[in-house]
Amino acid sequence: MRAYKFLLRPTARQTVALGEMLRDHCSLYNGALQERRDAYRHASRTSIKYGDQSAQLKEIRAFDPERQGRWSFSSQQATLRRLDKAFQAFFRRVKAGQKPGYPRFKGVGHFDTVTFPKDGDGCRWDSTPHDPQTRIRFQGIGHVRVHQHRPVRGRVKTISVKREGNRWYAVLSCDDVPAEPLPATGAVVGIDMGTTHFLTTSDGAHIARPRFLDQAADELAEAQRHLATFPKRTRRRTKAHRAAVRRVAKLYARIRRQRLDHAHKTALTLVRDHDVIAHEKLNTAGMTRAPQPKPDPDAPGTFLPNGAAAKAGLNRSILDAGWAQFLTILANKAESAGRLVVAVDARNTSRTCPPGLGGCGHVAKENRVTQAKFACTACGFTAHADHVGATNVLDRAGLALCDAA
Repeated sequence: MRAYKFLLRPTARQTVALGEMLRDHCSLYNGALQERRDAYRHASRTSIKYGDQSAQLKEIRAFDPERQGRWSFSSQQATLRRLDKAFQAFFRRVKAGQKPGYPRFKGVGHFDTVTFPKDGDGCRWDSTPHDPQTRIRFQGIGHVRVHQHRPVRGRVKTISVKREGNRWYAVLSCDDVPAEPLPATGAVVGIDMGTTHFLTTSDGAHIARPRFLDQAADELAEAQRHLATFPKRTRRRTKAHRAAVRRVAKLYARIRRQRLDHAHKTALTLVRDHDVIAHEKLNTAGMTRAPQPKPDPDAPGTFLPNGAAAKAGLNRSILDAGWAQFLTILANKAESAGRLVVAVDARNTSRTCPPGLGGCGHVAKENRVTQAKFACTACGFTAHADHVGATNVLDRAGLALCDAA
């Protein structure tokens, strides 16, 4: 399976119609959520399922033909399924003893996607690769121009229209996509993700971290300060406030696109040059979790220092690097190219004296002298700590493949 994302180029009238489509689907979502809440609270804890609400769509469309009746029936069903999935996830978290997170109402500015479950049902994709006249047809909107920058392979299964700031995108989910294997190179590599360098390979090469968020920090801070100057009573009521909101969103969108572009290019280079790529199995969500507060036993109501300020800086660097996004892209590209990606245990990879570089294999916390320096306390071996980590990752991948064989 593969997803393709293409920029839409709607006319001014089509842009208005697309916004109305999102608004009406948002209204449907919120109305269905309100019905579920009211039924549970006031009707003896009655639970309403997706099938019950889907059966009401015909009456809703007949009652409000101007807003609900003009859009695709199947896309409205998909919106109700989206709500149903949110409730299923809520009950699953309740059962597991996790923080429940009850489904919330969606503001018009936070409901940005409408899905069409089947190509040809409310939305039709019919295009020729690199054709400037490529169009996609939406029920109630018409034929919208598409900037198709790459051919679509496989069978189009679902189509989603998505708003990102002032831009509109079509996202095509395809299955039966043929693999495009690359010729074998005979090369294997291990990579170590970092915050100083984006990654370091077992060959000793460093790829610098681009620091897109840091580069835009001054401009972003200025835009956010300007946005904060608006009094709360005038927010979302003036043209100037809406422009300030759009400016901040535009900056974040640019950073997101830059980070995504860098991840794609770096992953493609690794996939083209190596048959096997090994990396650490990272729990990014756990690594960036804020530290727990430490109550002071001698002074109730106060807390001891827990290193939250220093941890916040590290979390910012990890999230700006986008490790999880990069590793997902790497796995997808490798699968399509017929390459093998191996994830290994990340524990002590930078604290183990690397046998692959002539080390002794000694493991100790003291081996990692600084962020960049590795010096074994047993045999005296020294090297760059990230290079050591990447080499140990590659060695563990080899052991894992031997055990699997």
